[in-house]
This record gives sequence, C-alpha cells and structure tokens, in this order.
Amino acid sequence: MPKYLSTPLKVGLVFGVLGLALTVVGIVRGNVPLHPANIAMALLIGGGVWFAVSWAVATAAVDVERDWEEEEDAML
Repeated sequence: MPKYLSTPLKVGLVFGVLGLALTVVGIVRGNVPLHPANIAMALLIGGGVWFAVSWAVATAAVDVERDWEEEEDAML
C-alpha cells in the first residue's frame, strides 16, 4: 500500500476488499438474484459497509492513542 495513505484508510481499504470478496462468494453461491442492479447493490453494501465501519474504528483507535500519548507527555 502507498505510504501516503493514513493507517485508518489502509485498514478500511483492506476490510473493504475483504467485504467485496465475501460478497462475490455470496453471489457465486446464489444468494443474490442475478440482475445487474442487485449485484451492484450487493457489492456496494458489502464493500462499503465493511470499509466504513473498519475505517471508523481504526480512526477512533488512532485518535485515542494520540490523545493518550499527549497526556503522558504532559505529565512528564
């Protein structure tokens, strides 16, 4: 992954791709009607939700870690 991407964005992209892969498995197994709109919506929801949730959790973790380090530096 490129170094200019933030850590939360990298995490989001990895989990978004995993969500897309799981969605493709579901499509292949026949869990989604084979209409282009249904497939597109499944891919959008599958990859998009996994991306958004993992990005939000990673962003919160980075923010908490940064705040914690600032508190420790202020105490010294």
